[in-house]
Amino acid sequence: MRYFGVLLFIITSNALNAAVSRPVIAHRDTYAVADTDSVVRKNSVSAGISYGSDALFFGRTGPIKYPFTSTDVIFNTKPGFFIYGSAVKVLGYKPLVDEIDIGGGYYYRLSKKFTGTVSYTRFIFNKEANIIKSSASNDINWKNSFDWKYLKTSLTADYLFGKSYDLFTTISNSKYIESNFNIFNDQDFISINPSVNLIFGTQNFVQRYSVDHDYRIEADNIAVQNENGRRARANAKFNMLNYSFKIPLAYNMPHYTLEASYKYSIPVNVEGILRNRRESFFNFTFYYVFY
Repeated sequence: MRYFGVLLFIITSNALNAAVSRPVIAHRDTYAVADTDSVVRKNSVSAGISYGSDALFFGRTGPIKYPFTSTDVIFNTKPGFFIYGSAVKVLGYKPLVDEIDIGGGYYYRLSKKFTGTVSYTRFIFNKEANIIKSSASNDINWKNSFDWKYLKTSLTADYLFGKSYDLFTTISNSKYIESNFNIFNDQDFISINPSVNLIFGTQNFVQRYSVDHDYRIEADNIAVQNENGRRARANAKFNMLNYSFKIPLAYNMPHYTLEASYKYSIPVNVEGILRNRRESFFNFTFYYVFY
């Protein structure tokens, strides 16, 4: 989506998993966002609304499905700095707003093929929020991408700290394709950006979530363990956590995009506190950019 600046989900996310006309931030998998890393180097304000079928955070989901909606706003500057904010509502549950994220960062281009972002995000949760991401408080994200022409490779590092401390590395390979035809006028086009994603990291946030939500012990796929017990130590190991396949299809105009995406997620090395299974995710996103 060549007309879009760096828009805010990480975040995304890798989470409510993960990609991305907003800044490439920690929780890209968390929100449904338009799938592009194209940047317009001018001042702009972008706003969007998203729907996701379940909240995914670095390859992990909660004990039950948490469908959600999110609203996002970002201000991009011509030199590459950006600030953003988002609000998340989990559908069917009591809190009016489950989560508010605020953050900022910097986009840089070292060459025509090599680009990157560095950003910080603060997560603020309602005390009644049940999404697994609620065990995290802060994230420092650093992403670098190299365009090989036929394939784009991205390497993202995330450091989460606050209630729990975790380190993640996400490797993504994608291929962005635009249609050479128009649909309704001479300015619109269709795009697709299929990707394969691998997530490695620790999962202390899963143990923290279990401790914080011990009232859900009646659910058969969540169990409270001693914070210093065997499972807690296992969660501290740096392992592969998830691999996924994503197919986003978008309709684009100069100032907005409408996207639907399908993602198939395969969790691995699940330590038992959350017995995640293979799952399909459906996301719908609309973004508008003001120049």
